[in-house]
Amino acid sequence: MMTTNRMFLIAFTVSLLAACGQKDAAEPDASDAGDASRLKVGFVYVTPISDAGWTHQHDLGRLQMEDSLGDQVETKYIENVPEGAEAERVIRQFAADGFDLVFTTSFGYMNPTIKVAEMFPDTTFEHATGYKSAANVGTYVARFYEGRYLSGIVAGKMTKSNVAGYVAAFPIPEVLRGINAFTLGMRSVNPDAEVKVIWTNSWFDPGREREAADVLITQGADIVTHHTDSTAAVQAAEEKGVYAIGYHSDMSRYGETAHLTAVTHHWGDFYTRRAQEVLDGSWSSQNVWGGIKEGMIRLAPLNDAVPADVAALVAEKEAAIRSGDLHPFSGPISNQDGEELVAPGTTMSDEDLQKMEWYVEGVQGKLPR
Repeated sequence: MMTTNRMFLIAFTVSLLAACGQKDAAEPDASDAGDASRLKVGFVYVTPISDAGWTHQHDLGRLQMEDSLGDQVETKYIENVPEGAEAERVIRQFAADGFDLVFTTSFGYMNPTIKVAEMFPDTTFEHATGYKSAANVGTYVARFYEGRYLSGIVAGKMTKSNVAGYVAAFPIPEVLRGINAFTLGMRSVNPDAEVKVIWTNSWFDPGREREAADVLITQGADIVTHHTDSTAAVQAAEEKGVYAIGYHSDMSRYGETAHLTAVTHHWGDFYTRRAQEVLDGSWSSQNVWGGIKEGMIRLAPLNDAVPADVAALVAEKEAAIRSGDLHPFSGPISNQDGEELVAPGTTMSDEDLQKMEWYVEGVQGKLPR
């Protein structure tokens, strides 16, 4: 029989080991507040960090901010937080625990962020990809569509079947801008090209993403791309012997032959700048859009399979976007019913882009409602 002292020692050791091995808990707590002289910054992630994808890129931005600002900041993240009530709970807990700045990194966090911000007016919030703001809530989004347009040019030049497949999460304006820009890029160099879309209704579901990619390939797509968070579409393309264009991160390691390029996101400079502004008292609520010019969007290196003349064309169009001479959503642009929505010589405003809820000509199928 163990003595009372021995039983206490074993119990204490087990609890100590559990505490040392624990990573980020399901919610922040006051013990994470740390040094009161530092800016405490929280990040809410919608999917696991993984080694590629949307959340992975945001976490790289967090790490860059830490490296740049050093002892002035300390950060904490909670990953895999569902949109809705659970997000509101996590965001509220960050604020209640004294975090000075909270980045909420998914569209579905918009209403929870606004609601919590009203309760904590002294906390600063930044919400990614949304359109609602407040005195203490800024919004930020990258011009993903700029990279999508360029990758569409690659796809339009490399396809043999004139069909590309697009695995998409939810029919929100951000995703629709990407589908439409990709299609416009394809058809700018290949007017016969068309894009088929399958919706997964999930940001991260590798099994469903893989199934969608397989179906699109069966339907004739010899290039697949995606607006979901895993590498499943790229892996499916590699196994099926077709091309792929990655998204969020460079995914070439998952498709050495298939991966033509990727539209990659870079948040570190933005996170560092906004945290510095909170530190020096100059932060104000803004609606930030950053694209190729600002370094938020880049194309991953092109596969050697892409001919030199195609690479040169992509570089030319990229330079034109950077200089402002080319905007992917300049008219004439028609919807899939042939109705002209953007007249020649005009360009869609950011406000209109944020409300996009239609397919351009060349996208097959009906938009879910």
